[in-house]
Amino acid sequence: MPELEPFVSCYSGDLVAGVDEVGRGPLAGDVVTAAVILDPNKPIDGLNDSKKLSEKKRDALFDEIQTKALSWCIARASVAEIDEINILQASLLAMKRAVEGLHIQPEHVLVDGNKIPRWTYAAEAVVKGDGRVACIGAASILAKVTRDREMVAFDSEYPGYGFAGHKGYPTKVHMAALDKLGPCPIHRVSYGPVKARIEQMEMF
Repeated sequence: MPELEPFVSCYSGDLVAGVDEVGRGPLAGDVVTAAVILDPNKPIDGLNDSKKLSEKKRDALFDEIQTKALSWCIARASVAEIDEINILQASLLAMKRAVEGLHIQPEHVLVDGNKIPRWTYAAEAVVKGDGRVACIGAASILAKVTRDREMVAFDSEYPGYGFAGHKGYPTKVHMAALDKLGPCPIHRVSYGPVKARIEQMEMF
C-alpha cells in the first residue's frame, strides 16, 4: 500500500473504520478507545490528531462526528484490566471492543500505532495515523473528549489530586498529591510511581 498522504479520507469504496486509544500514559483512569466509520457524503472539516486541537475544537468535532458518521463506538478497558494484563494488552482489548461495538461492521480497519488487536478483520496499523487519516483522527477525538470529561468528573469524586488539570498524567502536581494523599481507587497500582508509593505506605 502506498504511503498515506496527510489527511486523506479513509473511505475508499469499502466500509473502513479508524480506531485509536487515549490514556496509555496516565497513572489513573481507564484507557478509552473509539472506532469510527465516516460517511463520504457528510465530510467533516478540521479532523486531526486530537492532541493538536484545542479543547473547544475537540468538543465541537465530538458532536459533529457523532452526528455525521455512519457508525461510531466508544469503548474502554478498566483500571483493573490494565493492572491485570498490562496497558498494551488492555489498549488492544479496548480497541477490539470499540470495533466490535460498531452497529455497522467494517470491511477494513485502520489502527493507530504499530500493533493490531487479535481479531478477524482485515486491518493494518498506521503509525501516527491520528494525524494522517481522517477516520483515525475522528476516533482519537471521540476517545480523548470522553476520557478528559471523565477525569474532570473524577476531580470532584477524588479531590486533591488535580485530575481536572492533568487528566491522570504524571505531572509534578499529580506526583505531589500522590505523596501527600496516597493512591485512590482509580490509580493504576501496576504503574511504577503508584506501586512505589503503596510500598512506602506499607513500610509505616
